[in-house]
Amino acid sequence: MADTDGAPSPTGPAAPEEGAAGAAEAAPSGGTGRLGPPPGLALVFLLPALLFLGAFLVYPILFSMYRSLWDAAGTEFVWLDNYRRMFTSPATFVALRNNVIWIAVAPVVVTMAGLIFAVLTERIRWATAFKIVVFMPMAVSFLASGVIFRLVYEQDPERGLANAMITTVQDTISPAAAYPGADPRPEAPLEETSGGGYEVTGEAEPGETLQIPLVGVRSDELPEGTENAAEGGSAGQNQISGTVWLDFTRGGGGEEGAIDPEEPGLPAMEVQAVRDGEVVATAHTEADGTFTLADLADEPHVVRLAADNFTEPYQGVTWLGPTLITPAIMGAYLWVWAGFAMVLIAAGLSAIPRESLEAARVDGATEWQVFRRVTVPLLSPVLLVVVVTLMIYVLKIFDLVLVIAPGSVQADANVLALQMWRVSFGGGNDQGMGSALAVFLLVLVVPAMIFQIRRFRRENA
Repeated sequence: MADTDGAPSPTGPAAPEEGAAGAAEAAPSGGTGRLGPPPGLALVFLLPALLFLGAFLVYPILFSMYRSLWDAAGTEFVWLDNYRRMFTSPATFVALRNNVIWIAVAPVVVTMAGLIFAVLTERIRWATAFKIVVFMPMAVSFLASGVIFRLVYEQDPERGLANAMITTVQDTISPAAAYPGADPRPEAPLEETSGGGYEVTGEAEPGETLQIPLVGVRSDELPEGTENAAEGGSAGQNQISGTVWLDFTRGGGGEEGAIDPEEPGLPAMEVQAVRDGEVVATAHTEADGTFTLADLADEPHVVRLAADNFTEPYQGVTWLGPTLITPAIMGAYLWVWAGFAMVLIAAGLSAIPRESLEAARVDGATEWQVFRRVTVPLLSPVLLVVVVTLMIYVLKIFDLVLVIAPGSVQADANVLALQMWRVSFGGGNDQGMGSALAVFLLVLVVPAMIFQIRRFRRENA
């Protein structure tokens, strides 16, 4: 607006220019207009971390590369000879093969277990307690976890939890033999059969009474209700009777091959009558060891103690053998890392829009279809992060293999990290070769790390 003389008003278009000039005059001289602390101050705060990384990360890497070019004693420069020996060593190839198996199996299995646990925790009322139980192994060191699973995988069912569970189920379905350690005396009239049982020497006629002594059975392992042995009564027509007993008297004494007063019978022993290679009659001994084979033809028969009486009890799976040692260690790895995968995936599940899930259910999708076609695709970024992270850790697996695998099968369970330790410090004392293995392991880990870093940068861009 102009005044009465036609001069422009001081509040007109010229006012902003005056305001800008005033702001420029108010700015401190020499200022850059940059927000935040100056670069020099930021470097001062970063210096301790940079020194730490340089001392404990950069220097060991560079020194390992340098040391890998020298011999075992570090006195002779051998150039790439350690790498040549490394790639021609059978032990390295076994370790590399096992690492490939680990990478292909362990991260996928752990991620699937974490996904299942994460989904379950959304559907149960005691989700917090469940998460605590599953995540708790992460608080246990790998060394302690290895000791725990070394005991779990013990062959003896009385010590190893895994075989105790398996043998319990097996004994429930198919009860074990009553007398696995029983044997006849050397002079006893018994011959071992090809199937593992024992036959009475010669053939028995109907009406005959037999005495069958055995040894090798501990008194405290006899079945409940066992009574002192009694002589079999006289056999009737078309019958063969007898007694199977433990021919051993506590404290010594007694007559071998004869039933003494303190000697127990062997109850529940299966006795068979065999004619022309076929079992024609079967009987089980009573509490005093007596038996009767009835309804026999008027012909000689072979009396046999069935092999099922003497078969060794099922001892479970040889978890720590050369065949199953790697899968067994993977089981321990799953126990430790499933909680880690569950927590990350559960965080991803909580970020999924519930509208997408409800829309799929409204459209008629089943829960399995919702999980497979909606939940998993939306979780794919999180699942990929978990898999790649586990792959990095799998390449460095060491503690569990060292502790769980017995010395006799460590060569079968060997991995690159363990091979590096064994060559350098576990008796090989060849730190040149060990450094070469360390550099090789670093080369394998770096691509996964680069992939992970690039992914984080894309997500934060």
